[in-house]
Amino acid sequence: MSAKDDLENDYYAILGVPSSATADEIKKAYRKLARTYHPDANKGDAAAEERFKDISAAYDVLSDDKRRKEYDELRRLGASGFRFPGGGGAGTTYDMGDVFGGGGGAGPGMGDLGDLLGGLFGRGGRRPSPSGPRRGADVESDVRLSFREAVSGVTVPLRLTTDGPCGTCHGSGAKPGTTPRTCPTCQGSGQVSRNVAAGFAFAEPCHGCGGRGQVVDDPCPTCHGSGQTSHTRTVHARIPAGVKDGQRIRLKGKGSPGTRGAPNGDLYITVHVASHPLFGRKGDHLTLTVPVTFPEAALGADIAVPTLDGSPVTLRVPAGTSSGRTFRVKGRGVAKHDGSTGDLLVTVEVSVPHRVSGAARSALETYRDETAGDNPREDLFLEAGR
Repeated sequence: MSAKDDLENDYYAILGVPSSATADEIKKAYRKLARTYHPDANKGDAAAEERFKDISAAYDVLSDDKRRKEYDELRRLGASGFRFPGGGGAGTTYDMGDVFGGGGGAGPGMGDLGDLLGGLFGRGGRRPSPSGPRRGADVESDVRLSFREAVSGVTVPLRLTTDGPCGTCHGSGAKPGTTPRTCPTCQGSGQVSRNVAAGFAFAEPCHGCGGRGQVVDDPCPTCHGSGQTSHTRTVHARIPAGVKDGQRIRLKGKGSPGTRGAPNGDLYITVHVASHPLFGRKGDHLTLTVPVTFPEAALGADIAVPTLDGSPVTLRVPAGTSSGRTFRVKGRGVAKHDGSTGDLLVTVEVSVPHRVSGAARSALETYRDETAGDNPREDLFLEAGR
C-alpha cells in the first residue's frame, strides 16, 4: 500500500466504527468482519480476499495504541493540508522518501513528520523492498473448552489454514527450472514515484511487477506465479490452567510462515469456556451452593462437599448457621500464575421440604409452639416505623 493510500484510507470506516471507538469496540468489529470475509469462508472470491486484507490493515493500525495515535495525527495533518516552510513555491515536488528519512532540507518540522509517518507505517525510514523478507501474517482462531479444562489447563489440536511459500517453486513464483527477472520499471525496488496534488511525489507499488520487484515470465503451475499457496496444518496449543472465558492467548511464531527467512507470524487464540452445572467462578476462586437441612443449620453438622477435582471434602457447619452463609475451603479453587491456588467458596442454603407428615410434622408443630415468642420479623416493623 502506498503512502498516498495510507493517507487517504479511513480505517475507522473500513471497520465500521467511529473515530471515538474504544479498543474493545474496534476488536469486536474486526472479529465480526474477519469471520465474514476470511478467505477460508469465501473460496475463490477475490473481492472478499481484498476486503479481508483492508480489514486486517485497518486493525493492525487501530489496535495498536501508539500507531493509532500517530494515524489520528496524520489524518489531522492531512485534513488541514501540509505546509512546509522554507522555500518551494508552486510546482515544487517533495519526495516522500525524504520526508520518511527526515532529511531533504525542506525546512523545520520535516524530521518530526518523517518520524510520524515512518513510525505509523513501520518503514523506519524508507519502505522495505516488497521482494525482500517479510514477516508472516498473524492468525486468529477460537477454541471452546469445558469448565474443567479451563480450570486445569489442556492441550488442544487446532486445524489452521494459512498461506505459505509454494512447495513447487519455493516461493519464487516461477516455474521450476526458470527464475524471475528484475522488473525493468522499478529496477527491482518494487516501488515507483507518483506525482499527486500539491506537488508531492509519493512512493507506490510498481504496476509492472505488482510491488514484488521481480517479473515472472513463466509462472509456477501450482501457485500461478504468486509464490504462495494455502497450507493446512495442525497446531497443538497448550492452554494454561486458569484461563478465563473470552481471554486471548498469544502463541509466538505459530501464525503464517514468513518469506525469505523472515519470522513467522503469531497465533492468537480466543478462549470460550462452557458453564458447569454445579460450580461457578469468581476470579481465582470456585463457587458452589450446597443445600442443608434445617436441623443441620440449627444444630450444626459435618457435611460432605464435592470439589471439581472429584475428591470430596468435609465442611463443618456450626450450629445456628443462617441460609446464605458462605464458607471457604482453602486451596480447592483455580491455579494462579504464581503457583498458588484459589479457594472453594461454599454457600449453604436451607432446604425446606415440600411435604411434612407423621412424626416429623408433630415434631415441627411442637417446635413452633415452643418458639412462639420468637419473632424474626420484629425488627422489620421497628425499622419501618422510623
